[in-house]
Amino acid sequence: MAQPTPLSLCFLLTLQLLTTGVFSTTFTLLNKCEHTVWPGILSNAGVSPLSTTGFVLQKGESRTITAPSSWGGRFWGRTHCTTDSTGKFSCVTGDCGSGKLECSGNGAKPPATLAEITLDGHGGLDFFDVSLVDGYNIPMLFAPQGGSGQNCTSTGCVDDLNDACPSELKVRSADGGGGVACRSACEAFQQAQYCCSGAYGSPDTCKPTSYSEIFKSACPRAYSYAYDDKSSTFTCSSSSVSSYTITFCPSPNTSQKSSQDGQSAQPTNPSIYSPHTNSTMVYEGLLDESSGSPSTGPHTFVSMISLAVAIWPLWHLFFFF
Repeated sequence: MAQPTPLSLCFLLTLQLLTTGVFSTTFTLLNKCEHTVWPGILSNAGVSPLSTTGFVLQKGESRTITAPSSWGGRFWGRTHCTTDSTGKFSCVTGDCGSGKLECSGNGAKPPATLAEITLDGHGGLDFFDVSLVDGYNIPMLFAPQGGSGQNCTSTGCVDDLNDACPSELKVRSADGGGGVACRSACEAFQQAQYCCSGAYGSPDTCKPTSYSEIFKSACPRAYSYAYDDKSSTFTCSSSSVSSYTITFCPSPNTSQKSSQDGQSAQPTNPSIYSPHTNSTMVYEGLLDESSGSPSTGPHTFVSMISLAVAIWPLWHLFFFF
């Protein structure tokens, strides 16, 4: 019986990896703000945490983190952070309450702009969004690098909403100066109609409010309230995207503006968002089947050959050394 050659073994391994989806995804977090940002990361319930749950990004810095297949969680930016004389770390916005740089399983205290994602979810799709349901503290753009699918494109809220925030929702700096964050009406007033709870706990009864429409006007395809999912959820075929970029304070020219007739204009980098149920994300079954779904087809034969060629040197070393 003929023994398999290194190249054939390489091809078979490549084919197995492609068909089983055993690939990791990278997230690059980039700080384009004129100030320091301290990103926080929280994995979904039942999902292992990533290698870090919090770190610092100085102006212009970036950091890349690897997530395993089927990971899900959220990213956000903490601002105005300090360490006191006892060594306790805290932030004015987005604080996770751990008292340390690492959030260690804690989420962001509202208000905070959230980037959320579930990898390799329902139908073999990555579901992702940027949400203002918990309020807003920093501009953010969430972008797949490449990828395929009808809704596979960038999302975010890049306008600075802190200055435009209504006074009853505005969070000001400790010295009483300018706004540093904008609370949601739910957090500010704790009323069911703003929180989509109680009698308002369904898509039929929970509707946009004058406050959520402030967010929606600035970022037309961002999540502005809990059931704002028809225009606010983006998806990519899991097999087509290996990396995403999360940019804090991206260039304002990527923002979405409303057209003169009041309809949402199609931006260069559109935005999307996902619904909230308490502190978790709900993704499966959100898309309206009539709207179509992204391609879920496997990589082409050419792609497999390319990957086999790329990792051939490793097999060469394995067999001959």
